[in-house]
Amino acid sequence: MTQQYDAVIIGGGHNGLTTAAYLARAGKKVLVLERRHVLGGAAVTEEVFPGFKFSVCSYVVSLLRPEIIRELDLPRHGLEILPLDGTFSPMPNGDYLWRVNDHGKTRREIARHSKLDAEAYDEYGKAMVEMGRFVKPILEMTPPDPTSLRPKGLKDLAFLGRRFQKLSADDKYNQVQLMTMSAVDFLDQWFETDVLKATMSASGIIGTFLGVRSPGTAYVLLHHYMGEIDGAFRSWGFARGGTGAISNAIADAAREAGVEIRTEAPIEKILHANGRATGVVLKNGDEIRAKVVVSSVDPRLTFIKMLGAEHLPSDFVEDINRYKFRGSSGKVNMALDGLPEFTCLPGHGAHLRGAISISPSVEYMERAYDDAKYGRFSRRPYMDVVIPTLTDPSLAPPGKHVMSCFVQYAPYKLREGDPTWDEQREAFGDTVVDTLSEYAPNLREHILHRQVLTPLDIERDFGLTEGNIFQGELSLEQLFFLRPAPGWSQYRTPIKNLYMCGSATHPGGGIMGAPGRNSALKLLADWKAGKV
Repeated sequence: MTQQYDAVIIGGGHNGLTTAAYLARAGKKVLVLERRHVLGGAAVTEEVFPGFKFSVCSYVVSLLRPEIIRELDLPRHGLEILPLDGTFSPMPNGDYLWRVNDHGKTRREIARHSKLDAEAYDEYGKAMVEMGRFVKPILEMTPPDPTSLRPKGLKDLAFLGRRFQKLSADDKYNQVQLMTMSAVDFLDQWFETDVLKATMSASGIIGTFLGVRSPGTAYVLLHHYMGEIDGAFRSWGFARGGTGAISNAIADAAREAGVEIRTEAPIEKILHANGRATGVVLKNGDEIRAKVVVSSVDPRLTFIKMLGAEHLPSDFVEDINRYKFRGSSGKVNMALDGLPEFTCLPGHGAHLRGAISISPSVEYMERAYDDAKYGRFSRRPYMDVVIPTLTDPSLAPPGKHVMSCFVQYAPYKLREGDPTWDEQREAFGDTVVDTLSEYAPNLREHILHRQVLTPLDIERDFGLTEGNIFQGELSLEQLFFLRPAPGWSQYRTPIKNLYMCGSATHPGGGIMGAPGRNSALKLLADWKAGKV
């Protein structure tokens, strides 16, 4: 059975759906093929236990580009973002740090720990906003090739140079430091309170196999600082109905534009002839022809599994084989019949409505990384915990709750000779519960169900190689014009008419949509120029 389309999109994650929507709005006949029974990739909502709906993988939103929300009119398609108010960090000594969206309250809370840090917090915030403003336009651009003398690339490089020159001297120094320093070293220049530095540095290690003292993690901190909701910088929130609601809203916009979407349609291979992609073959044998194939899955799956290394230049294959995934995190989702009560701040107050960060000290964070370096999951892990039902009760039966625990570190590659992830899954889950119970002793009595996802589970269930939530680390050698490979950062590939649009392309991971939009705009420009 042969069918013909202008473009076929591999993968129904939010980036693939975004690409599809933009192509269809430009008049192209587009088909999206998703391996699983549900759309969204890692941005998905599933009823894991009867009556309890979980954002199984990605669980908060901030980086979703405002232009995508506006251009696809996602609120009309059901997208509603509910604010996530602050971060609560319990401490072993019975104290806590609770930063909220109210700047005045946060400043007074920090002053309770250090008056100097309260003063520095204002200056730090201003500096990071300036850094975010500098980087923000870069998220929307196709990375220029610094080795090319083409006028467009030179113009883009000059644009970046001019933007850098317009920064103040202090901001120039900050920008260079952010690109080279560790998160802790950068924060040490501003703050003295240990728990404050530990909690803030956590943003620098999300999805990376690096510690808070590892060089390069300061940029990842900035990457997570650039979020905005309704124009409010550094804001985070929940999608009503879970993160799957984001993917579903984009899918509805795509369908309205004419996109055809099929689930339970895994790809066997990408078809090509004479160095040009011509379509795909499904595992059931169906053959689908298309002028263009766009892959939203990661480079290893796209090039090694679906295409075949033998059909690609050897230097490109070497670059793809060197590309680092190194999954470092797991997820534990729990259904509760009551709320945890933290000994440092008893009661069920507003502190439970935001993120709960188990990051009591810089040493605690670094020791968690020490375990991972030697192929073991952290015995005292860093955790980012949310209880979304306090903001969106529709996710659980009345009086019940869902709790989401993002856990780091959980290395994909375990120490040789140790039990496998399948054998250690429940021990990993027990460690998460045990660690949380040190701060909220009543947690165990409220757990009705528990879902434990190891990096291996994330790879098998969601198609993310080595369980890396960003389709590859956001390390300095894998950013901008180096992502996913030198010379191939402009969403094109060595196979003509095969494009990439997933998080393995610029500007990287998170529920952002920018890779999908950028890829679509690049492809449409190539189409218009007769390059397709």
